Amino acid sequence: MTVHHHLDDASIMRYASGDFDEAFAIVVASHIAMCDDCRAAVRAAEAMGGAVMEAADSSPLEADAFDRLSRMLDMEPEEPLLTPGPTAGKVPLPLSRLIGGDLDQVPWRTIVPGMQRHRIDIASSTSSLYMLKIAPGRKMPEHGHGGTEMTLILEGSYSDVFGQFAAGDIADLDEHVEHQPFVDSDIDCICLVATERPTRFKGMVSRILQPLIGI
Repeated sequence: MTVHHHLDDASIMRYASGDFDEAFAIVVASHIAMCDDCRAAVRAAEAMGGAVMEAADSSPLEADAFDRLSRMLDMEPEEPLLTPGPTAGKVPLPLSRLIGGDLDQVPWRTIVPGMQRHRIDIASSTSSLYMLKIAPGRKMPEHGHGGTEMTLILEGSYSDVFGQFAAGDIADLDEHVEHQPFVDSDIDCICLVATERPTRFKGMVSRILQPLIGI
């Protein structure tokens, strides 16, 4: 699998330090199970964080610490951070523990024609975690985000102003981003999404329908 869209550096550091709530941690863990580059980056960040903690009580942080971290982020991991397991082709292990290993068995709920959703309840999380299944040729309404949003592609693909996102790619977005994803694959695009706040739709009709859509 070739992954073209990765986590940004801040998200890697947050995940390595355990700063994400569970909804986002599940999306990140699922992505790094599919992405060698981000798995290596998380491993390097965890190693650097451990070294900093060990040195904190005895000496100040060295001036070149962050330069060394940047170099470590380019290193290959010695062994996988997460064992993908037999279902990792379409359902990465961190997600398969919640939904099983078969995307066809997900209890989808149709919210509008061509779009289905499955909510994943995480009692300990203040963010929302859900899956979307969008039919080929469908275009999402143009929208922004009320906070951080991460979307991991599990199957199919979509395109927006940032390019094409296919299986394994992650869209790591903040509240300043507005886009309109279009499903350009000939199969359904299935995504895992974590959001801090509800989506901000731009069109009047989309805003009226938002309680029905529920994202």
